[in-house]
Parts: sequence; structure tokens; C-alpha cells
Amino acid sequence: MTTSPTKSPEAPAPPPGSTPAPKTAATKVPQGHRRLLTRRDRLTLGVMAGLPTILHVALVWVTALASILLAFTTWDGIGFDSIEWVGLHNFSELFTNNPQFWPAVEHNIVWFVVLILIPTPMGLFLAVQLDKQIRFSRVYQTAFFLPVVMSLAVIGFVWQLIYNPDTGLINSIIGANKPGHYIDWIGDPDLNLWAILIAASWRHTGYMMILYLAGLKSVDPSLREASALDGANEWQTFKNVIFPTLRPTNTVVLVVTIIEALRAFDLVFVFNKGAEGTELLSILVTNNIIGESSRIGYGSAIAVVLLVISLAVIIPYLIATFRKERRA
Repeated sequence: MTTSPTKSPEAPAPPPGSTPAPKTAATKVPQGHRRLLTRRDRLTLGVMAGLPTILHVALVWVTALASILLAFTTWDGIGFDSIEWVGLHNFSELFTNNPQFWPAVEHNIVWFVVLILIPTPMGLFLAVQLDKQIRFSRVYQTAFFLPVVMSLAVIGFVWQLIYNPDTGLINSIIGANKPGHYIDWIGDPDLNLWAILIAASWRHTGYMMILYLAGLKSVDPSLREASALDGANEWQTFKNVIFPTLRPTNTVVLVVTIIEALRAFDLVFVFNKGAEGTELLSILVTNNIIGESSRIGYGSAIAVVLLVISLAVIIPYLIATFRKERRA
């Protein structure tokens, strides 16, 4: 025998003219989506996001566009009325009549070749050794990476002391600090560029070590185990298994090295201000814009050439990266 469910008695209707009882929390009607951010939060986020954006646009994009426009003008930097449009005259003079331009391009290329051939393999070697979890690996990482976090100006002053022809470390060791036997590492046009590149390589090695160490940490340990089971030795495992997996890291290393070679400025400027065989494109830009002549239009033309070379490297890298992400 089944029983029908009982219904709860309905609440009696309030008598006419009486005030209805207030609704309790259980019967409160939702009032829609509640805002999670207060006005103060939105103001804070606006300042934190807006201020860096404004500074970035003003200091990067506006100045870059202004340099491109000024590259087609002549201007001494005194008053906007003195700006004159000259078209491609600055570029024509740069490519044909400037005796320092092509040596500067050659030195930038030499800078890149040296960085890619010496400190990059050395950084890879250090990363492989530190990836073996040897004792005091943290201490070694800090020691090798310390030059990277130091200012390039400080590095330049340190190496100036090392290269000093009278009291420098190198001349003291090889006995070239006596009158008549001095080796002027900075003043000699045949030596100064290579001397500066040694200092640049000392810093760049730690940078490459960190990049490759990060790439080695992402290698699947099962690949090493499978290679060991197949009887491969350490060199064979690195050459045939580990190094091919570092292809993305190698791409980043290549782009970073090209950028470092193009933006080289601080060390050269500290050593001898880019004179006597150490000319670079960045030095030419600085000397023409803030030098005694103050040829802002001409210096901007050199900066545009440097920008075009940089974009020719960066844009293909970005395209390849975006394509890879799209495929993934």
C-alpha cells in the first residue's frame, strides 16, 4: 500500500493592509554578476600597465620612427627650423664617402664570427660539464655567470687594468712591461680589436653557458638511458642524441649572438672610444649624433642601416617561431 507524498502547508497569505515580512538570506534573489575589481584596483592596474606602455612607446617606438625620418634630413640639433629634407643623400654619402663605414661593418662581422666560434662552444662545454651534477656546481655557475650580470663599463675598466702596458697583468707575466719592450694592447691598431674581443668573449661565455644549461635541463632523461642501453659512449650520446634536441636552443644562441655583435658598444667606448682600428657601427652613430659635429641626420642614417641589419635577422626568427607554435 503506497502513500502519496505529503505537501508542506502553504504559508498563509498576509492579511490585507499588513506590511510584508522581509526576505531572509535563504530566499534572497541574486542581483546579477558582482564585479571582482573595485575602482581602486582598476586604477592601480591601469597605472601599472599604462605607465610602462607609455614609456616603452615614447622611448622605443617614437624614437625609432623619429630616427628613420631624420635619416632623410640634415639637422644640427639646434631648433626644428634647421631641419632640411635631403632624401637619400645621407645614405649615398655613407656608402661611398665615409672611410670608417665599411671598416665598421667588417669589425661587426669579425665580432660576430669570434663570438660564435670561441665563447659559444666554450659555453656549451661548461654547460655539459655542469649538467653532470658535479660537486660545487652552483658555485661554478655563479662564478662563470658573474661577468654577465656585471656592467660592460665595469668589465672594460677591469680589462684596461689587465692590458695596461706598464703595470698590467699580461705584460707583467710575459715580461713586456720594461722600457723598449712594451706591448700596447689598446693603442696598437693591429692588436686592440682582438684584445677587446677577448674581454667580450670572457663575458659571452657565461651567457652561452646559462642558455645551454637551460636547454640541457629540458632533455628527456629517458633518451640518455636508451642511448646507454644501446652501448653508446658519452661522446656518441651527446653527438647523436643530446645535441640534436638542442636545436631550439641553438637558434636562440645564434640570434642572441648576432644581436650582441650588432649592439657592441660599451667595451669599445670604454677602451678607446672606437678609434684606431676598433670602429663599430654603434660607435659611428654615437660620434655623429652627440659628437662635436652633431650631424643628427647622418648619424640617424647609420642607425637605420643598423636597424635594417637587425630586423633582417630577427624577423625570420620570429616567423619560424610563430610557424612552429602554430603547428604545435
